[in-house]
Amino acid sequence: MSGDVYEIYAVKYGRHERRRAENFVGGDPHDAPMPLNYYVWAVVGAKRSFVVDTGFDAAMAEKRGRKIAEPVGDGLKALGIDPGAVKDVIVTHLHYDHAGNHGLFPNARYHLQDREMDFATGRCMCHAVMRQAFECADVQAMVGRVFEGRVCFHDGAAELAPGISVHHIGGHTKGIQAVRVLTRRGFVVLASDATHFYAHFLERRVFPIVHDVARVLEGYDTMEALAGSKARVIPGHDPLVMDLYPPAKPNLAGWIARLDADPKPMPAR
Repeated sequence: MSGDVYEIYAVKYGRHERRRAENFVGGDPHDAPMPLNYYVWAVVGAKRSFVVDTGFDAAMAEKRGRKIAEPVGDGLKALGIDPGAVKDVIVTHLHYDHAGNHGLFPNARYHLQDREMDFATGRCMCHAVMRQAFECADVQAMVGRVFEGRVCFHDGAAELAPGISVHHIGGHTKGIQAVRVLTRRGFVVLASDATHFYAHFLERRVFPIVHDVARVLEGYDTMEALAGSKARVIPGHDPLVMDLYPPAKPNLAGWIARLDADPKPMPAR
């Protein structure tokens, strides 16, 4: 391995109560509660730092019937990160819970896959079922940044800095990308919604909001290969992340977890 070594933090900003049957294509016979958390991630290096995804704000929470536990900006500030000073934001995909908070990072350049912008502005959005998780205002905001010269597009894999790269996965959306980060415990892959829960990629199952089922399933293998271990693939919404990884600081337990630290053993399935 070569490159800079980073710390990674999962910042929980909200939670949504759901049933297991809502989280899998084909439902689930064990229809117990299976809530999801909303996260953004901070990748912190000695020379350069990145924010991965931007979450949603209070207005969007009200519109979508969601609850914010702590605003995204407050979570970053708890880590000593000033959102106004952030220079690089990686947007894994343009769904409302990953691409909101439009004014939070006024000085950042945004990293996005070509195929995601094509997806969010093209013919697929003519279909209500395909655009259900997108918000027009989020897409418009990204178009605005393009015209401001603040978007860096990527076509597949790209190294953003030594030790950090983005990789097109596809499946959940046409252009969803994962983020590969070099840490003290090896490469960690922030999957975002390329796998919502550990159960999705460990059991080879699929979340119901999907563009291409085959690509979702192939993406699980791609991410495992990028990480070198299933244990270093981090799902995008699983509350178990907060249980497996230690808090960034003792007073941040249940809010901000440190993902470059060694996790607890995975509970028996």
